[in-house]
Amino acid sequence: MTYKTIVAVLSTAEDAGKVTDHALALARRTGGHIIGIHAEAPVVVTLIAPMEYPDPNAVLQLQDRAQQQSRAVEEAFRSRCERDDISYEWRLFTGSAGYASAGVIDSARSADIVLAAQFDPDIDGPAREDIEDLLYESGRPLYLVSNAQAGPAPIERVLVAWNGSRESTRAVFDALPFLTAAREVEIFAIDPPETALQSRDFCGAELAATLARHGVRATVSSGASEGRSVADALNHRATEIDAGLIVMGAYSHSRLRQRLFGGVTSALMRGARVPTLMSR
Repeated sequence: MTYKTIVAVLSTAEDAGKVTDHALALARRTGGHIIGIHAEAPVVVTLIAPMEYPDPNAVLQLQDRAQQQSRAVEEAFRSRCERDDISYEWRLFTGSAGYASAGVIDSARSADIVLAAQFDPDIDGPAREDIEDLLYESGRPLYLVSNAQAGPAPIERVLVAWNGSRESTRAVFDALPFLTAAREVEIFAIDPPETALQSRDFCGAELAATLARHGVRATVSSGASEGRSVADALNHRATEIDAGLIVMGAYSHSRLRQRLFGGVTSALMRGARVPTLMSR
């Protein structure tokens, strides 16, 4: 298994450069083809004007601004791909649905992996709903490029967040190309339960044995949250072992519950310190 079709979902010129650089680093290793996608939102005008008609000049200015951003995103994407002589194509979609538009989702569903920028409420980038839509609707692994790093670095150590769920299982096997290429993989369980079928000390041991048959050198460890959130514990462990990637299942609990009360997925969408591959 390898990533041959790589979709890079690009929002602004700033995140387009970072996400494209990560997609290129992956494509160079796999000989993959990159599809750059930008969803240009139509202009929505809410203005107080005589006779309730918006000023046409204001509408034109907003449309021009959106088109300028699209051109800047395309230029950031094309210039990098042409510089690296990588097989690529560009797709522009316009619609109010953003990342959930039919064109974006259809393109993502035909890919091996989808890359996007991490959610950051302080910048004009993807919204949390955009990333949720990609996770829920595409059916593909989503690689979130962390805001904490300027560019891609070789991924030599991978931290697998393991809780035995369907989602975490899916993420592990979606991430196999990264795991087989890494020098070290740690399967990390936080507050693992003690059950009649498995001791907490051996949580993840069977997964490690399966990965070993793929040539993955995986170790198993566990930790206690000790009053921290699971997201904080994962970030802390990733920093401790100098991991270049976190692999985790997304939304083991319902999307509505995550939206209302928060959760590990939502927290790492916002605050992961390294790139994170999520699957559900």
